[in-house]
Amino acid sequence: MTSATPQDENDAILACTISRDVQNFDLLIEDMEAALGERWGDLGFAEALAFFSQPEAESLQFVALALDGDDEDNLTMMGEIITRAKEKCIKVVLIAEDVTPASLHQLLRKGADEFVPYPLPENELQEAIDRMNKPDPVTAPQAAAVPLANGASKEGALFVVQGLAGGVGSTTMAVNLAWELATVSAKEAPKVCLIDLDLQYGSVSTFLDLPRHEAVFEMLSDTDSMDEESFGQALQTFEDKLQVLTAPSDMVPLDIINPEDIQRVIDTARSHFDYVVIDMPKTLVHWSETVLQAAHVYFALIELDMRSAQNALRLKRALQAEELPFNKLRFAMNRAPKFTDLNGKGRVKRMGESLGISIDLLLPDGGKAVMQSGDHGLPLANSAAKNPLRREIAKLAQSLHSLGSSDAEAA
Repeated sequence: MTSATPQDENDAILACTISRDVQNFDLLIEDMEAALGERWGDLGFAEALAFFSQPEAESLQFVALALDGDDEDNLTMMGEIITRAKEKCIKVVLIAEDVTPASLHQLLRKGADEFVPYPLPENELQEAIDRMNKPDPVTAPQAAAVPLANGASKEGALFVVQGLAGGVGSTTMAVNLAWELATVSAKEAPKVCLIDLDLQYGSVSTFLDLPRHEAVFEMLSDTDSMDEESFGQALQTFEDKLQVLTAPSDMVPLDIINPEDIQRVIDTARSHFDYVVIDMPKTLVHWSETVLQAAHVYFALIELDMRSAQNALRLKRALQAEELPFNKLRFAMNRAPKFTDLNGKGRVKRMGESLGISIDLLLPDGGKAVMQSGDHGLPLANSAAKNPLRREIAKLAQSLHSLGSSDAEAA
């Protein structure tokens, strides 16, 4: 396709690629043809600005703005393209290859609806189109900001949870640990904040049946001007006892925020809460060190399998090579063997010895109740209070709270 001019009403152009040279994005061409047949066109950057003023642009449903590292000098023009498209109620998909997080950040803030990395993952463009074609959800009234006292001077403890392999239960542990800490004492319940830093696939909001707010991305995008009000606006309250910072509503690159952004968020949270629990992505990023250095306890979740063993060894080597505080890690084994499974307990011991690590926490298999609890958006304490996993996490929370109380009294 070399133009965006429709032949007749039945052949109206539904979408356009906008790029310096679409031939540089051959996979995009294939995916556009698969999704739209011949009902799409191709425009250059300058051509696109002119085309938006033409009657033919009225039929456009979306544009795919494709750019690579050589296009970063034209960010102002591309920002104008996004602005003009949004004025015409045309959706925008960013297709980016070798583009810096700062540039992506700038264009996303201009109003791009979707971001897809290039080379395109299989079916990713079609999935982005399907998401954009869904009717806009009915907007619920914006929740009031969680009130945070100005000048609060707490020094909350920071507990971090990271899974070293997919599906090991890190979000389950983070959510339930935060809830158990928030309800650990009926008389003087501590103030607890749960933060989801898995910016792409974070599911804390799902596990607690909370909506995702645009305020989260807005706050993370400008932590320089973050104050108690903007931080409180990004938080949501679960059952009047737990404050939650969910992942952003849209998938964003993990490096769209930097170590300074993360440090400001951590400092603000710790100054207003007794306990801060962070659910980390499985990926190590350039701000992972910031979280590790700030953590009081860093739980590394594993299972009794080869992938967990290999990843634990890789993480150990990586931290020691950079002289980072590996001693802060507390390895926790989920779905650990039962007390009566002597063979399984022997395997756990041998695994720790072979890796040169101490497996400090053994979490029992909670069974189907764990998945059902997450699907229903409830902590285990609310849906399966007698579940063995819930009981073990409750014991951990009580231990951490007791330790914190003892330290406070000693001080």
